[in-house]
Amino acid sequence: MTDPKAASATGGTAFQHAVWFTGARVFDGRSDELTGPTTVLVADGKIASIGDSNDVPAGALTVDAGGRTLTPGFIDAHAHIMLQPTLAELAGTDLAYHGLFGASMARLYLSRGYTTIRDTGGNTFSLKKAIDAGMTEGPRIFPSGPIISQTAGHGDFTPAAEPSRLVGGHRDNMQRDGHLLVVDGVPEMLQAVRYVLGRGASQIKLAVSGGCASERDPLDITEFTAEELGAAVQVAADWNTYVLTHVYNTSGVRRAVEAGVRTIEHANLIDAKTLELMKDRGTWLSPQVSVYVQDPPGLAPATAKKFAQAREGLDTLFKLVKKSGFDRIGFGSDIISAPDTLAKINDEFVHRTKWFSPAEILRQATGNNGKMLALAGPRNPYPGALGVIEPGALADVLLIDGDPLEDPSILTDPERNLLVILKDGQVVKNLLDDK
Repeated sequence: MTDPKAASATGGTAFQHAVWFTGARVFDGRSDELTGPTTVLVADGKIASIGDSNDVPAGALTVDAGGRTLTPGFIDAHAHIMLQPTLAELAGTDLAYHGLFGASMARLYLSRGYTTIRDTGGNTFSLKKAIDAGMTEGPRIFPSGPIISQTAGHGDFTPAAEPSRLVGGHRDNMQRDGHLLVVDGVPEMLQAVRYVLGRGASQIKLAVSGGCASERDPLDITEFTAEELGAAVQVAADWNTYVLTHVYNTSGVRRAVEAGVRTIEHANLIDAKTLELMKDRGTWLSPQVSVYVQDPPGLAPATAKKFAQAREGLDTLFKLVKKSGFDRIGFGSDIISAPDTLAKINDEFVHRTKWFSPAEILRQATGNNGKMLALAGPRNPYPGALGVIEPGALADVLLIDGDPLEDPSILTDPERNLLVILKDGQVVKNLLDDK
């Protein structure tokens, strides 16, 4: 077998797969500003060097960045890649259709610069395997598997006319297909979390309050008892990973944090004391903005009211975040049953400028999310640093025409302004070939 790092004829190092960026201004995923024009070598799936002025490595693809911006690949920390068909389609079709739909969404994600997603609910296990095997293009997937919910909770879409399971009722199709799982009591929680981790989940997702997209559960209710939550956290810890929770309200967030949950999704309706508890415990906040900017079409009045509550609460949440200096903030979408909206996912970079600087937002979508995903420990399916450009990090990088720290709106036109996309060191897109 050929050594992937063999000496070249000129005495340098030759790589099987290498890309040599010159004249790139680098956003490394952590800083407030770009570097001056420099060189970055990507080799064999890793960032090999930055600022090395040696000759071009033998066999490397040379990309003249011309002063453009090189960033880490974006990360969506709250994705639902398999849940983009309508709820009626999800209920009326089989998992094969869901998988094909999910594969098309995976290609869309990659075209928008997202080289990694943390999927927070849906049967993504086979799609992840297909992407990892090169059968289809898409981002790295950190799968949570099914959303685990309680009876009448955010993840319970059992038809109202279906009898309770207590008297012989059946699980709905979303549970049958592995997108959702409804459990009640500690024994069922233990079984569910163990099952999902055994399927290959990198982390566990629970619903701990009502939600906007579901009809029967108001945002103020708290779901799962402290004992049920504690059981889930204990099993996840036994597997050396963590639990994340969908939750809007103060009581739900507090219960989750006190049980040991590591990331809180949404939290639109929490108060200052609860945010301080999260800060003290080292808990991550994973909020979303785009999904609340305008109501999805055809909402029932009660559902529209919940979206309005969440929208109003978001402004309060971020003002509390800024006042307290809370900085463990991620970046995600939470877009469900809306592929046209998902195609505009990069609008999130602009929507957040109401509260955050462009540098803060870009860090949230790269370095911050990379740290959050690393909470999976040995269950991390892609060991290595993500969301950063530094020697040894996994080579997911974007070359952007313009400076997103000055004008993040350039990211909303990815077809034109994302010139080069690399995932795992492989060229997914290179518009400079045509220039």
